[in-house]
Amino acid sequence: MKLSVIGVVLGCVALAKAAPMDPRIRWCLKSEQEAQKCRQLASKSDLLSCVKLEGSMECIKAIQNGEADAITLDGGDIYTAGLAPYNLHPIIAEHYGTDEETCYYAVAVAKKGTNFGFHDLRGKKTCHTGLGQTAGWNIPIGTLVEKGHIKWAGIEDKPVEEAVKEFFPASCVPGAINSLRLCELCKGDCSRSHKEPYYGHDGAFQCLKDGAGDVAFVNHFTVLTADKANYELLCKNGSRKSVDEFKTCNLAQVPADAVVSRKDEDLAKRIFEVLDKLKDKGLFTSEGFSAKNLMFKDSTKGLLKLPESTDSFLYLGEEYVAISHALTKGFRTGSKSHEITWCTVGHAEKNKCDMWTFMSVDDQTNIRIECQDGSTVDNCISKIMRKEADAMAVDGGQVYSAGKCGLVVAMVEEYNNESKCNFGSADASSYYAVAVVRKDSDVTWETLIGRKSCHTGLGRTAGWNIPMGLLHDHTKECNFSKYFSESCAPGADPKSNLCKLCKGAEGIRGKLDKCKASTAERYYGYAGAFRCLAEGAGDVAFVKHSTVAENTDGNGPEWAKAFKSADFKLICPGGSAEITEYEKCYLAKVPAHAVVTHPEKRDDVVSVLKEQQAVYGHSSSWVVFNMFKSEGKQNLLFKDSTKCLQEVPPGKNYKEFLGKEYIRTIDSLRECASSKTELEKACTIHSCQKKT
Repeated sequence: MKLSVIGVVLGCVALAKAAPMDPRIRWCLKSEQEAQKCRQLASKSDLLSCVKLEGSMECIKAIQNGEADAITLDGGDIYTAGLAPYNLHPIIAEHYGTDEETCYYAVAVAKKGTNFGFHDLRGKKTCHTGLGQTAGWNIPIGTLVEKGHIKWAGIEDKPVEEAVKEFFPASCVPGAINSLRLCELCKGDCSRSHKEPYYGHDGAFQCLKDGAGDVAFVNHFTVLTADKANYELLCKNGSRKSVDEFKTCNLAQVPADAVVSRKDEDLAKRIFEVLDKLKDKGLFTSEGFSAKNLMFKDSTKGLLKLPESTDSFLYLGEEYVAISHALTKGFRTGSKSHEITWCTVGHAEKNKCDMWTFMSVDDQTNIRIECQDGSTVDNCISKIMRKEADAMAVDGGQVYSAGKCGLVVAMVEEYNNESKCNFGSADASSYYAVAVVRKDSDVTWETLIGRKSCHTGLGRTAGWNIPMGLLHDHTKECNFSKYFSESCAPGADPKSNLCKLCKGAEGIRGKLDKCKASTAERYYGYAGAFRCLAEGAGDVAFVKHSTVAENTDGNGPEWAKAFKSADFKLICPGGSAEITEYEKCYLAKVPAHAVVTHPEKRDDVVSVLKEQQAVYGHSSSWVVFNMFKSEGKQNLLFKDSTKCLQEVPPGKNYKEFLGKEYIRTIDSLRECASSKTELEKACTIHSCQKKT
């Protein structure tokens, strides 16, 4: 009997496993009008189905729980959806067909002839798109708080809605259902849905048109109507301008609405494919449904698929996230000035950093070093952007990515002249990027195509940007896997030719970390790329000029002890040379590694590192720990060849630090989309908000 029951159960399980997954995308709708539009679209696509719920939060929870797949949200809701426990990601942005592409302007609009400015809003009646929404709440209220018009001491004092009620005598703020005054001007149920006629951008503008409110906070598309001559924009400086002058009279330029979903690459791809097929079948129009901006803004012209690494922080940007955080959670406090958090990549770096932490607890400087673990350098850069970490030392190519993401260069490693450490120098240290082959090899710079190559890492200076930049400049080929038959370029797609030579971790982890951009991959970094060549995996290694000397003739880790420097040579355009002749046979002279940090932490990081190297640098009497020495593996936290860290002058941006020649090389390489890191792509999504 028991056996037959078990058989039935196992049979059911087998049937359940065999049941095909529903291929349809389940779109979440917030109103009956949206549901009607969705059903009409679903009649044109077998791959779309519709799930109607009561509001954005209900949809966010449903997507988190796997009961729905996607919804388009305003920036304020994107911020909320990105928080734990929801952890949803923006995957597709609305594209408005202008130079600004995926951004719009948040504006304050009033009727012409009402004769008040942005500084005179106290006591006015107001119309908002919805509580927590970008143009209708976060930006205008955040701006009024920042400028001191609305007095608010923070969330510990009282909710910001209470301060707003004291500033405006009556409002319509859909969603503020717990406050009579903030719902006083509303026409329906004050919900953030189309049950409230004054909900959304057009609803808030209608509230102004009807004379219910004195000012409406909306996006710039909303005011470009047939009767726009009857309205004016309120500028932050107190003046007014016509509604056509939104580029010079606005409260902020902000990211577009975006489709959010669970973090699932395959699901994101399917959602985009379904929407792409519907874009010319009524996806961006709400005509005939008695409401506007259903599912997408009616002003949408197209859709932009976002880089896979995009999350709510990277999409919305630091300034917007800070405003949203302050209005809902309170003001974020940074670490104390006598403490900095260093970001590490891999176990070996974390171990060295932990030793630094241990030593700094009782040192004479009263400074504490904390350690934050990152999976890759890009992950660390992302953590520094979010203020989850403060600093790390990176290669020039990574300085470029960090600069694109808004970080600054604080200090630079000095390799060449120890006297500069004592007296300071305005000249940044540098090193040579070289190509190394075995001494008996017939490989030349001119015969590299089709060979096997070893790189320090994707996007790094000596190992990638310089050699691939030179090759790209010559061939204009953007499919980098075509240059070499096989490679190890840690950080590349593990399934591609660029990772075929990589070995992964040593020991029992085996190939688990194959091609990972960290010390977990044994062929990562300068020493790793040289090891790839020395052990016979590759024909050429792209490294720095001192790498061979540091890993031969008895120097370096255990694997390097048997190799002789005389068994290798340099190749360069036009010839070859001995390993020691790098000044006449090199690919480029490039900037030294540098410490990057958040602009707000720059002065603290410089101050802490100056004091720390005085205690734990080469001039230190400590033998237990040295910032610039590594045990077991090389170049942990800093390059082992570092004599000291030199301060980079305040205000010197990443382009000035890297120099015109290197920037020209890397900009040329970035013409190939595949040469950009995922983080770099995510940091530069919005052309309207690109870092210089």
